[in-house]
Amino acid sequence: MTFIRDPCGIACLVITYGAVFYADYVVLRWIILQTMEASIWAPIHVVLFNTIVFLLCMSHLKAVLSDPGRIPLPANRLDFSDLHTTGKNNNDGGSEWTVCTRCETYRPPRAHHCRICKRCIRRMDHHCPWINNCVGERNQKFFLQFLFYVGTLSLYSVGMVGYSFVYPCDGCNLTTLETQTRMLHSVILLLESALFGLFVLAIMVDQIHAILHDETAVEAVQLKGKGLQRSSRREFRLFAEVFGRGHPACWLLPCTSFNSSPRYNDIPLLMSYEV
Repeated sequence: MTFIRDPCGIACLVITYGAVFYADYVVLRWIILQTMEASIWAPIHVVLFNTIVFLLCMSHLKAVLSDPGRIPLPANRLDFSDLHTTGKNNNDGGSEWTVCTRCETYRPPRAHHCRICKRCIRRMDHHCPWINNCVGERNQKFFLQFLFYVGTLSLYSVGMVGYSFVYPCDGCNLTTLETQTRMLHSVILLLESALFGLFVLAIMVDQIHAILHDETAVEAVQLKGKGLQRSSRREFRLFAEVFGRGHPACWLLPCTSFNSSPRYNDIPLLMSYEV
């Protein structure tokens, strides 16, 4: 379990949970209870909506608190003074072990240094302030689950607001103030859902593109600059490397352990050496 003390990341966490719980409050208090109080669909929507909220929070907490794939530091400090003076540091993200002069340690292929986490991360894609953590080999699955559930919740919220506009509760004894308050909350929720929905959709498309092309965002920039391209593999295998060897039906469950993933133990870390 890890937590990065980054002010920007902490602020984004507060905004994220504030937006989620605000959507839950508006849907339950001002839409379901105000427009469906006598309908059999009211408890069904309550259960479904809060189930998505629960899965969203679980996947987000997993992405926030999970180790993204930090490279362990050696027990004994190594001498990389010559690399500091010459400035030579192989960081091409290729298939060879490289040296990180910031961590002063060796790192496996496709590992990169994060200036915010101050550690090298295996298959680092980027540092995301919305999870206050890096998106790397060990938590990319939870990050994608978080994006999926945010998009689902946004779409669900838009649908509920649209329903309340089309089928208002004419038989409900609402005061003018209550009607205006419900309308105000509904408009705010509609704008919030559209904003977050489009935002996570763009990120999810970028993440799926990266998975299908077997490259992270960092590697995409490096390979583009060198005119290289990674070899393509079957799509199912590429997704299985992120979500694990379990059945695809379990890929959206944040309770599934990462240890089922086939790629984390592909290269033993050479961190037991002594100087």
